[in-house]
Amino acid sequence: MRPAVSSQIREVQDHLGPMARFFGETIPSLRAAFGDAICDFAAGNPQEGALEPYVDALRRWVEPREPDWFAYKTSEEPARRVIAASLRDYLDVPFDPADIFITNASIAAIAVTLRTICDPGDEVIIISPPHFLYGALILSVGARPVSVRIDESTFDLDVPAIRAAITERTRAVIVNTPHNPTGKIFPRETLEDLAAVLTEASERQPTFLLSDEAYNRILFDDRRFTSPAAIYPRTFLIYSYGKVLLAPGQRIGYAALAPDMPERDEIRGAMLVSQVATGFAVANALLQHALADLDPLSVDVKMLQGRRDRLVEALRGMGYEFHVPEAAFYLMPRSPIDDDRRFCDSLAEGGVIAMPGSFLELPGYFRLSVTATDDMIERSLPVFARAIERAG
Repeated sequence: MRPAVSSQIREVQDHLGPMARFFGETIPSLRAAFGDAICDFAAGNPQEGALEPYVDALRRWVEPREPDWFAYKTSEEPARRVIAASLRDYLDVPFDPADIFITNASIAAIAVTLRTICDPGDEVIIISPPHFLYGALILSVGARPVSVRIDESTFDLDVPAIRAAITERTRAVIVNTPHNPTGKIFPRETLEDLAAVLTEASERQPTFLLSDEAYNRILFDDRRFTSPAAIYPRTFLIYSYGKVLLAPGQRIGYAALAPDMPERDEIRGAMLVSQVATGFAVANALLQHALADLDPLSVDVKMLQGRRDRLVEALRGMGYEFHVPEAAFYLMPRSPIDDDRRFCDSLAEGGVIAMPGSFLELPGYFRLSVTATDDMIERSLPVFARAIERAG
């Protein structure tokens, strides 16, 4: 008898299995066991309350100003203009408001973009370690994910390996810069090399770049950021406000077509259709109304950098090894034993939640979020010390 669940969703379910169990079973049980004593480094969640200006903006814009204030919305023109102006100022790329499609955050923007450009059987290259949902999003449109490893000596893109992975079925490459989980900002020279490879591939068929830039404003040590949209014309810039505002549950983001994309007129017409077909993947009315006030706001990046520095100093002193992240929310230390899941289990015994690297296609590492509070960091340090001592 035919199963009740589609084969496509069962494949996605299998793909997400370890991560789903981690968030759905492991973390709730640890929180129940340790209560307020838990040290939660699992994800980039707010742990100290919302930004006051963020809450003020929502209060200011929740009061209806027109009869249709909360009517159905697509990508509203005032919000599009805010985003285009912000991108021009920050990236010096002349985005057109008409090329901006406002979604319920970056995951929806990726889903909409893949639905727009991919046919069943297409291949989409993802950079490993990837965001854990990339594979699921690709599979859900009938395409196939193809993982290409970063250069582990530098955490930079391995452009020759990307070139070698391109086939006649390659439709797109997803690049996440700054990179979750390593915190690497891919340098302009690397992006130029990648653009040359994709330009060559596009001589056979249009080959797109999805540039997931959810962390492009969370940069440490006064570093600069270059968007692939400034270099490669067939780029979709993908963004979520949930990171810079540290409000991932209030979901607003967008997909923006690079201004010199050759197929932009054809794609413009298809993106709204894809938003509808992806379950009306449009940001809600309130967040769009409030966007002019929300766009300039940011979590305290210096505070996050200070937490990075505290963890780096303390963990290195204990003997942990890792690349120092240049941006984003995460540290990716090496596990002192090969079995990173078992090592994270040993941390959990002391009330510290860390994500095994094997969940992110990077076995032998573990991930820590610097959105954990200062108190959590200090309480966790003896646990990290005991764990590495036992491992040695």
